Amino acid sequence: MAVAGIVIVTGTIFYSQYLAKKIAVDEHQKVDLWVAASKSMLNNPGMDLTLPNLIRIGQQSIPIIETNEQDSIIDYINLDSVRAAQDKGWLYRQLKRFRAENPVIEAKLSDTPYIANRYYYGHTALLDEVRYYPLVQLFIVAIVIFFTLYSITVRNRSTQNQLWAGMAKETAHQLGTPVSSLEGWVEMLRESAVDSRTVAEIQKDVDRLKLVSDRFGKIGSKPVLEEKDLVGQVRSMMEYIRKRATGKVQFALHVSGAGVAGGPGTGVGAAAGGVTEAGSATSLDGGAGVGSAAGGAGAGSAAGGPGAGAAGGGMAGAAAAGGMAGSAAAGGMAPLMVRISGPLFDWVIENLLKNALDAMEGKGSITVNIADHEKEIVIDVADTGKGIAARNLQKVFKPGFTTKKRGWGLGLSLSKRIIEQYHKGQLFVRQSEIGKGTTFRIVLKK
Repeated sequence: MAVAGIVIVTGTIFYSQYLAKKIAVDEHQKVDLWVAASKSMLNNPGMDLTLPNLIRIGQQSIPIIETNEQDSIIDYINLDSVRAAQDKGWLYRQLKRFRAENPVIEAKLSDTPYIANRYYYGHTALLDEVRYYPLVQLFIVAIVIFFTLYSITVRNRSTQNQLWAGMAKETAHQLGTPVSSLEGWVEMLRESAVDSRTVAEIQKDVDRLKLVSDRFGKIGSKPVLEEKDLVGQVRSMMEYIRKRATGKVQFALHVSGAGVAGGPGTGVGAAAGGVTEAGSATSLDGGAGVGSAAGGAGAGSAAGGPGAGAAGGGMAGAAAAGGMAGSAAAGGMAPLMVRISGPLFDWVIENLLKNALDAMEGKGSITVNIADHEKEIVIDVADTGKGIAARNLQKVFKPGFTTKKRGWGLGLSLSKRIIEQYHKGQLFVRQSEIGKGTTFRIVLKK
């Protein structure tokens, strides 16, 4: 359709230019005839003036200015007489324009002394319309093409969304039966002589499957947004991913902003007025070791415990094996309440953390920065992985795009949909550099 529109407009442009040239030639001939009639009336005062007058009176479309040999205006026709009377310079501006548009036609009256009348003429409204019509047509065709492409895009996106929603709901439905069966088997194991710790771990996996099923079930339907502690949501997902990472991957959570308790943070990488948690082995909630939280013994402990470096809810200290580096004091991170869908938001954070983990290939660091601003909350998920090539930055959120051998390319696409369509926020790549890492940014409105 776009090609057909372009062909039509191009053909119209060429044809209109052809018509414009024909009209211009016809107008020149009419002015020549009008000048000849005027000259004959001046040179032959006794002749029958019926035909010359008919020619002169019949010319009512082409604007003409008559001057003497020195270009002083003598008379004019088919121009606005009211405007000419109000603005003395307007006729001379029209004369200048006519001189640039068309060649002058001169009627010589005398050789010695040299006396002549000059006739300058402009274009008719018809000629201007023919010349500018293709531009108007091009504009209209462009609008039609734009709205056609826009409607096609919206329709395709709607179809795609319906397909996603259908697949997600069907997946949730298919997971429902085996998950229910597994719950029954877990209850039977509890009643048998199986080790309770084994049953507890199996129960965790079953609960995880129920959570995944619940997430898929929410895709395609309007989620219920509830007041949730954003810091707690992010911390729990970091803990979940950390347990599945190698000991060579460092995790850090930084929180800053007006709504964060704890005063000026002194923890590793803490933002001004914020608090920081970091760890790699045991728990982001703190444990025994150097720089532990909740009063744990060690250098730089919090909550009033002995040690160097405790200050206003934040601290500094090097992480020991199985411990924390600069963790926040218990209760140092005040809840940061925001309206979100807990299961879907967790899915987004999990996707970003998993992608970061895959990009580092077993070692590096993942840092999550939460900044509480006046009108929005900004969450940055940064890794020290291999980065994203510049040519792929515009493709990472497209369904089906992946650089993984076994990836489906739906994680980031669904994450963007969850943040932007359900939470009315933004998800984008803030920065990425090959060999140094990538930072994804989530922006949530308050």
